[in-house]
Amino acid sequence: MPVLLPPALELSLDLLRCPTCRTRRLHPDRGALRCPAGHTFDIGRHGYVSLLTGTRATSGDDPAMVQARDRFLSTGAYAPIRRAVARLAADTVPERATVVDVGCGTGYYLAGVLDRLPGARGLGLDTSVRAVRSAARAHARAAAATWDVFRPFPLADAVADVVLDVFAPRNPAEFRRVLRPDGRLIVVRPTARHLAELRGRVAAMVTVDPAKEQRLHRALAPFFETGVTEQVAYTAILTRQEALDLVGMTPSARHMSRAELTDDGRLPDQVTVSVLATVYRPR
Repeated sequence: MPVLLPPALELSLDLLRCPTCRTRRLHPDRGALRCPAGHTFDIGRHGYVSLLTGTRATSGDDPAMVQARDRFLSTGAYAPIRRAVARLAADTVPERATVVDVGCGTGYYLAGVLDRLPGARGLGLDTSVRAVRSAARAHARAAAATWDVFRPFPLADAVADVVLDVFAPRNPAEFRRVLRPDGRLIVVRPTARHLAELRGRVAAMVTVDPAKEQRLHRALAPFFETGVTEQVAYTAILTRQEALDLVGMTPSARHMSRAELTDDGRLPDQVTVSVLATVYRPR
């Protein structure tokens, strides 16, 4: 039986373009989206659309990482980051905004923005099928699609009021293309202090490159002007399970043995959360 077009996906259908043709619009057709040239993209029973075809994603959260991320974010430990992202978005765009979250994961931050903007609609893009299954259910006005951030986005030009990039890879040229001239890009990334207690005890944890800030601004400078930057910093108290999930939801988990992940002595009972959130204006 064909999957019905999810309401959130219908709400954002005008944003999408065929990833093969690049310019043709997509239309619902018996449980799929189809362009006039006949390219067809399945709508999953979980409510997302599979646009990433013809290639195999080499990154993205695997099922265990998604489960760990869902559990950890549900504790509210990262709620201050979510509130900061939502506030920055709400302060810069109209209430009836279009929000695109690139590398959306489970849709946690996109849902926070949509809660703050009752008239807005959202679209999350991520390479991980498991993640977009969650993202498609994260909010009634949030659609989700599989896509690779490093490829040209399957979106029309100048359709987004906000592009979110929270702990995700970046494609500055595509961010600029899909943003309206008066739109805003919001980028969230860790500082050197972020999760320092974990990195001090768990050798396999990925470190923050000291040159990351310079590289970020250098990559964005041809397309964007830097606006306000807000630092979110606090101490998060963790149970053992929360510490396990915090490690397990990161790419570092792929490089750790089960013994390392379950060693009580390695896991701290609190961590420093320290991130920067910057609003960028298109040039």
